[in-house]
Amino acid sequence: MSMVSGPVSGGAGARKWWALGGLTLGVLAVGLDATVLSVALPTLAGSLHASATDLQWFVSSYTLALAVGLLPGGLLGDRFGRKKVMLIALTMFGLGSLACAYAPNAGAFIAARAFLGLSAGAMVPLVLSVLAVMFSDEERTKAVSIWAAANFLALPIGPILGGWLLSNYWWGWVFLMNLPVVVIGLIAVVTLVPESRAEQRPGLDPVGMMASCCGLAVLIYGFIAAGQYGWSSPNAIAGIAGGALILAGFVAWELRLTRRPGGQPLVDLGLFRSARFTWGTILQAFGIFAMFGLLFAAPQFFQAVQGATAMGSGVRLLPMMGGLALGAGLADRIARRATAKLTAAIGFAILTAGLVLGATMTSASGEAYVAGWTAVAGLGFGLALATAASAALVDLPKQSAGVGSAVMQAVQKTGAPLASAILGSVLIAGYQAQLHLAGLPAAAANAVHSSVFAGLAVAHKLGSPALAASVRSAFVHGIDSMLWVSAGLAVVAVILALAFLPWRATNADTPAAASRQPAEGEESAHERVA
Repeated sequence: MSMVSGPVSGGAGARKWWALGGLTLGVLAVGLDATVLSVALPTLAGSLHASATDLQWFVSSYTLALAVGLLPGGLLGDRFGRKKVMLIALTMFGLGSLACAYAPNAGAFIAARAFLGLSAGAMVPLVLSVLAVMFSDEERTKAVSIWAAANFLALPIGPILGGWLLSNYWWGWVFLMNLPVVVIGLIAVVTLVPESRAEQRPGLDPVGMMASCCGLAVLIYGFIAAGQYGWSSPNAIAGIAGGALILAGFVAWELRLTRRPGGQPLVDLGLFRSARFTWGTILQAFGIFAMFGLLFAAPQFFQAVQGATAMGSGVRLLPMMGGLALGAGLADRIARRATAKLTAAIGFAILTAGLVLGATMTSASGEAYVAGWTAVAGLGFGLALATAASAALVDLPKQSAGVGSAVMQAVQKTGAPLASAILGSVLIAGYQAQLHLAGLPAAAANAVHSSVFAGLAVAHKLGSPALAASVRSAFVHGIDSMLWVSAGLAVVAVILALAFLPWRATNADTPAAASRQPAEGEESAHERVA
């Protein structure tokens, strides 16, 4: 075993980029597994005799288990070796995919989805922690840009590929398609990724692990319940309040361990002394929250207003993906010239412009207009997200890269169901406020009131083009209201980036630059690399 102070090169200069390619496939598989289910649910309902509640848990079980796996996955990587834990997580992901494909009933499928989410949760922070170790500060923004593009490339690919597979083959192939990706990822990790772990092995902190897992799971369940049943539902209130209480207890426990001589907390709260780590993480959460308005609204607009299929909705998201890939690809070049602070602010300003354009849509807006504003929003999001993530990673201490990356991901994964609940409520309120249902039978009016798709079904059954047009117009009003809220959040992110994101990085080996970088030829005590 040898010790190095800088990023790990892993042999030839190009080798680490090939390794990143293999890791990116794993990230893509995780994202695909979350989005492909959107088109598979109707088929699964029939094949597995699933109820409406079962269908909700087909999606929610994956989300909850993913959140649970984040912090333990990062800690285990720091303690036992990131390469080793990554190989285990990839293998678990492959086994979980097999279990999903061959599940005999709804209960077994939900359990398999939870197992799949747990392995994905362990894998996600490990990819970022490996990036923090392998790449230099100058290379990291580019590497993170590739990671970010892979994260969001799954959004349109999932429905497109899933729709094609379901149209031509058995539904189990939706999950079996993960297996070649897992095999390639395993080969890439074994041959190209160097082993790395913290020099001083962190303690396991079982109380902290249990509290963090339970707190995140209960909190996210509360947000999911709020989106499904409303903010006043007992499940939502109990979940949000209980999750927040458990997480508050987790923070108190971690502070106690930090102050205790020889204490080894799960999360070194000293990470948050770094303004770049703190605000880079917060800005990522704001970006995902704001962008969720687009991701939530656009597919429904395509299907309800433009009459597209699920697969067609995925195709119509490609302009957004093109903008995102361009923004992420330009992030490192712009940041080198304009600093990360200004680059993040510029990205969020472009995202704001795209969302404002989207908020002016009408039911008559054509495909070219929608493609234009989604591309602009994607460009800003790619630029902002890659820059904010790279800024956080620069000050992430490499001896706790796994846990630090897990903290970043936990904030992001918590933000998605929160955004769904809040923005979904704004959309529904805007939709219902614009409905004119006088003269309709009570049962039909209640159905129209419940959702746009139910409203269109009622209009079709009654043979009423006027009602269909009214439902579509009301739904677009709801979308516009939601996009205005998203744009407001993006404006707040611009202000936060300009006000709080530092101009330059501190020492990347300590959260608060408390120690110096090793001199040339001097060994670092922070990182052990095989």
